[in-house]
Amino acid sequence: MNRRNYQRELEAVIKENEGKSRVPRLLLHSCCAPCSSYVLEYLSDYFEITVFYYNPNISPAEEYEKRAAEQQHLIRELPVKYPVQLIVGAYEPERFYEISRGLETVSEGGERCFRCYRLRLEEAARMAAEGGYDYFATTLTISPLKNAGKLNEIGEELSAIYKVEHLPSDFKKKNGYKRSVELSAEYGLYRQNYCGCVFSKREQELRERETKKESQMATMP
Repeated sequence: MNRRNYQRELEAVIKENEGKSRVPRLLLHSCCAPCSSYVLEYLSDYFEITVFYYNPNISPAEEYEKRAAEQQHLIRELPVKYPVQLIVGAYEPERFYEISRGLETVSEGGERCFRCYRLRLEEAARMAAEGGYDYFATTLTISPLKNAGKLNEIGEELSAIYKVEHLPSDFKKKNGYKRSVELSAEYGLYRQNYCGCVFSKREQELRERETKKESQMATMP
């Protein structure tokens, strides 16, 4: 099976737009400031970006607000060629729990996550279409734990439905994830240790307990 190179496809889109009289407008869904840091540094040279922070999966509400505040902080501080705007979406956890029903025990990275991808990307596609944007995309592909192929597949399906172009991406390429870690340190960004939802937090806490238990057993005489 041929594997698509989404980074190369993104570069082709950027090249195609070079020299045009108008800078293309991009609605960029963001899961958090750290993940968006490299993406904004990279794409703000080529697009007028509106960051759309919309993540009904995040729990609890305080975590949602904390990540939103970090997103605002980054946009204020990050130097960019073209201006970056921010839209903070409504906190709608009931929508996430509705699409997760029956999948509560599925491991992270499975069908529950795919439905969560679609929930957030569909809201971004809808807003991009309504706002007359040229493209929509998501920062989620920067994470080594996220399925870039599935995210691009969903984006392309939604592009056909909402009649707005999906910007292909695999932002972890070209050391994108590594750069996001560097930028997070540079700007003092809060980096969470779980995806955001109550289920991923539960998995992370379980892993930490198991690691601690193994460490304790290893030091026993």
